[in-house]
Amino acid sequence: MHLLDNDIESRPVEGSAFDLSGDITPNWAINGLPNGGYLMALLANAILKVSRKKRVAIVTANYIQRTSPGPVRLSLERISDTAQFERIGARLLQEESVAVAAMATLIEDGMACSVDRYEAAVPEVAPLAECMSMPAMPKFTLFDQMDLRIDPACTGWMTTGKLMERSEHKGWIRFKERRPYDAPALLLVADCFPPPAYASLGMGAWVPTIELSVNIRKLPSTPWLKCFFRTRFITCGLLEEDGEIWDEEGELIAISRQIAQYRI
Repeated sequence: MHLLDNDIESRPVEGSAFDLSGDITPNWAINGLPNGGYLMALLANAILKVSRKKRVAIVTANYIQRTSPGPVRLSLERISDTAQFERIGARLLQEESVAVAAMATLIEDGMACSVDRYEAAVPEVAPLAECMSMPAMPKFTLFDQMDLRIDPACTGWMTTGKLMERSEHKGWIRFKERRPYDAPALLLVADCFPPPAYASLGMGAWVPTIELSVNIRKLPSTPWLKCFFRTRFITCGLLEEDGEIWDEEGELIAISRQIAQYRI
């Protein structure tokens, strides 16, 4: 079993069809705190256990309070179920307090795609050999599991101190221990890159996630995924982070939007 599968596993609670128990592990942390994409993957995996439809299309999660490694309860609720869409609400509770509240939209696996039109090009990213690997760091266990390579155009904040004019990060990612991509894996990938604001302003602020929404379009056919994340506005202590995930064949895999605080 892959480490991710073990770390997002949940168990039914006796006497309830929509309550599960699970554990947050320390294996997917950023500065000692569980990664938001990992928590979303934990919830999505639980949702798939109770859903009548088996393809996750959209997940939006609100991060209400900090979590830590340890036991959690996952409380699920079917909100609606139509011919096209099923919507399931999910809450992650730790010590009986809601830490994450999410809504997932699921569709049938064979739902037809009648139009395939891209009005934006695949972002240009430097070749893998030229990109910088995220180094191993204490308390950043996420990078022990994910092979993350950042385009050298975006790495000045980590190396030379030369900052970019634009807040953007782009690069490549895959699992270090190979694993097929599914919805939980893509939700994790959507939150693995450092905040784009670091590229223009340096690592001088804490950027905690308030809300993360991921729309999964397709499953990738290649092990490496090409990612592009951009922030355009930092104001009133908040920022947005818009993301694109592509595979090596030029197929759009997922898009994301994250709202976060910018705290000096």
